[in-house]
Amino acid sequence: MANLRAVLHDTFNSTWRPNITETAAQAFLEEEKPAAYVDMRGLQFWVAEVAGEVVGFVDWEDDFVHALHVHSAHARRGIGRRLMDHAEKQIAAAGFATARLETDTFNHPSQAFYAARGYREVERYPDEDWDSGLTTVLLVKPLF
Repeated sequence: MANLRAVLHDTFNSTWRPNITETAAQAFLEEEKPAAYVDMRGLQFWVAEVAGEVVGFVDWEDDFVHALHVHSAHARRGIGRRLMDHAEKQIAAAGFATARLETDTFNHPSQAFYAARGYREVERYPDEDWDSGLTTVLLVKPLF
């Protein structure tokens, strides 16, 4: 499970930390949110490995993708695409007509990735997870 937490810490540092307040960053680290998340949902993750090393994962429940994380050292190699392909296939196989997920307005690479996969914005609302004045974007993709 340490390797999953390492992926979460990496994506926190490369994606979130530059965009949140220092207070929010310190709270994230002090509360050890990656460990809590892995403890709570880690057995549900679909994991990607390269040479025996965990480099990413996707986590979904019903039609909602909770998380897609790929270690920055392995970004842009198709790992995220393959993880999402799997999640979307499983969501569709479970009978859901759409897949839903959230990202934030500052995360332009994420928005571009999902737009290229056919996701479209359906709503915006305050991001309450980071207490940093961010805006969350709800994206939806028809699966069939």
